[in-house]
Amino acid sequence: MKFSEIVKKLGESASLSSLTSLPNLDPEITALAAVDEATTGNISYIEGQKFAHLVDITSANALILPHDESLQLKAQEKGIAWIAAKEPRLLFSQTIKLFYQPWHPAPSIHPSAVIHELAKIGSDVYIGAYVVIQQGVEIGNNACIHPNVVIYPDVKIGERTVLHANCTIHERSRIGQDCVIHSGTVIGAEGFGFVPTASGWFKMEQSGCTVIEDRVEIGCNSAVDRPAVGETRIGHDTIIDNLVQIGHGTQVGFGCAIAGQSATAGGVKIGNRVILAGQSGIANQVKIGDGAIVSAKAGVHSNVPPGEIVSGNPAIPYKIYLKSSAIIQKLPEIYQYIRQLQRKFK
Repeated sequence: MKFSEIVKKLGESASLSSLTSLPNLDPEITALAAVDEATTGNISYIEGQKFAHLVDITSANALILPHDESLQLKAQEKGIAWIAAKEPRLLFSQTIKLFYQPWHPAPSIHPSAVIHELAKIGSDVYIGAYVVIQQGVEIGNNACIHPNVVIYPDVKIGERTVLHANCTIHERSRIGQDCVIHSGTVIGAEGFGFVPTASGWFKMEQSGCTVIEDRVEIGCNSAVDRPAVGETRIGHDTIIDNLVQIGHGTQVGFGCAIAGQSATAGGVKIGNRVILAGQSGIANQVKIGDGAIVSAKAGVHSNVPPGEIVSGNPAIPYKIYLKSSAIIQKLPEIYQYIRQLQRKFK
């Protein structure tokens, strides 16, 4: 594909500037690559001055650059075609779609699939080999159910939703439109509900359900549990990474991002556009305000106000955490100083 064709197809979606003024510079682009791995025929991107040195070493024929004249001049001097965008990484993501589309099988139902007679299957649905769909299930139009998926009774799945191989959807779960549930993930399994008694643990039956709203994507081997009563809910346009645990009764707002190995205990309430970084943990019944950020490995034991950034375990405001970290590094010399004072005043 000619570089000029790529620019034309991307259109105005990312605030494109004009092409470089070098004459007849319209290379054939055959693939995309990281800027430091690019070869002839590749297009890549640079996010800012931090990566300016990579322009000197890249073999890419075209680059997506920020609105930075020095970077543009550097590319031009190397004979690299470029376009500029406010968000180069976003434009690069849009460019990938011009070269690659995820595999989506044609509508069909594999003969080995086991589908209950009372299940309702929409039009143009793909159902792969060894899928099990039980009674009362409703699947929307254009949905894609890959092999070995098991769907328990009374589940509803929206239009164009994709369930990848080997995921399991438990009873009464609700999954919206345009969702993606990746392999190995379990939606709506029993929450961890046990009551201590003198004779041991008494199991509290988990009679609630799990609701996944529209355009949610959940990575591989994650779990979103159902509660004893009520519902566990994931808000629309939320993205969840691999190996994430969402505890029973948790409420997650819209537009959140939850990174790998994060976990919430039961009854957590997470606001809108919250970010939970990798390996963060949220204790039982904690509330996280809109727009808050929980740093990697942070352990949150108390409520977090809207817009706050917290770090550490137990988690504290990020600015305080930075000061504390600086002090911790000085503890050995502080300790020695205190020992000297003790000797002096004995």
